[in-house]
Amino acid sequence: MIPARLSSASLCPLLEGVAQWASCPWAGLKPGQLLPKQALSRPLSVGSVDHAKQPEPPGKKPLSEKKLKRHFVDQRRVFVRGGNGGSGASCFHSEPRKEFGGPDGGDGGNGGHVILRVDQQVKSLSSVLFQYRGFAGEDGGSNNCSGRGGAVLYVQVPVGTLVKEGREVVADLSSPGEEYIAALGGAGGKGNRFFLANDNRAPVTCTPGQPGQERVLSLELKTVAHAGMVGFPNAGKSSLLRAISNAKPAVASYPFTTLKPHVGIVHYEDHQQLAVADIPGIIRGAHRNKGLGLSFLRHIERCLFLLFVVDLSLPEPWTQVEDLKYELEKYQEGLSTRPHQIIANKIDLPQARAHLAQLQARLGQGVIALSALTGENLEQLLLRLKELHSAHLEAGLGQGRRPLRW
Repeated sequence: MIPARLSSASLCPLLEGVAQWASCPWAGLKPGQLLPKQALSRPLSVGSVDHAKQPEPPGKKPLSEKKLKRHFVDQRRVFVRGGNGGSGASCFHSEPRKEFGGPDGGDGGNGGHVILRVDQQVKSLSSVLFQYRGFAGEDGGSNNCSGRGGAVLYVQVPVGTLVKEGREVVADLSSPGEEYIAALGGAGGKGNRFFLANDNRAPVTCTPGQPGQERVLSLELKTVAHAGMVGFPNAGKSSLLRAISNAKPAVASYPFTTLKPHVGIVHYEDHQQLAVADIPGIIRGAHRNKGLGLSFLRHIERCLFLLFVVDLSLPEPWTQVEDLKYELEKYQEGLSTRPHQIIANKIDLPQARAHLAQLQARLGQGVIALSALTGENLEQLLLRLKELHSAHLEAGLGQGRRPLRW
């Protein structure tokens, strides 16, 4: 009988605790199956208060997607190791009235591979860990039962990931869904059934599984975009990208430089999409790794054509174009001669209009003068972007190349 002092309200926490313990995954364990360590060390408690104070399992909590986006990582050194193969079994068939059943040891399962796979939703190498180990294969069993092979371990990487081993480039993952086997799993061992022969009817030999392949790879991200905006700090590249796309790079009324590339998608009426990358500001001497240096010059290599953004409010703006081309050419020969368009930004400022005539006299009439703040002449830039993309498509189709699609 339940004492009168125990009301139904006081029984609720007790019954709740019992229900929560009964619904836990340990309740369905089979006899002889080991419990986790933390389960053995914690005394059984049915109180809701004790259940609420249950310590969380040790280990670092995974970062949320929002926090991962704050940390842009374009280089990562990764140790990968394939899964070990399972060992073969050495046993003999045992059955009533069949004294010499013969060897029936099965082979071990193969270890799982570690594969890099391109995922369009991943934009940085920040989610890639420093070490990956593949799943091991199971050992062979009796009755000629082979062990199960280890599952394949997939590592998601962004589009434009370059895989290097030492100084050698071993893979260029530039298409969505593309895969590269980073580490092979070890082969499974052979059971004694494999060694059965006419001159050896009762072999006892079996072989262990092979260890998985071990490699140290360097992953390097190079932004893949149709157009790359190149310019000195505070030239207005981020503001221009916000004006022509839905990208939201940080902008402010005080001078500062972007610290990570941003890619914005420009939409056209015929459902055509162009990817424009905002490359962080380049300074004089960047090819000698000065400032941000080589860490962001590599992102320009994959751009099909370039947009040189010039701050028109500064005196002698044509020197900015000359210095930018010099830095690109010193970094990689021929990079400055790619199809490009010169954009004179900040035309809304009074001193900028006075410099426009001088810039056009130096560089010709191909300069597009606009204002990312007021939106003046943005349509002219969008039309020019489409012209450059169409010209690239025609040249690429003539050479049998697949177009880059977003």
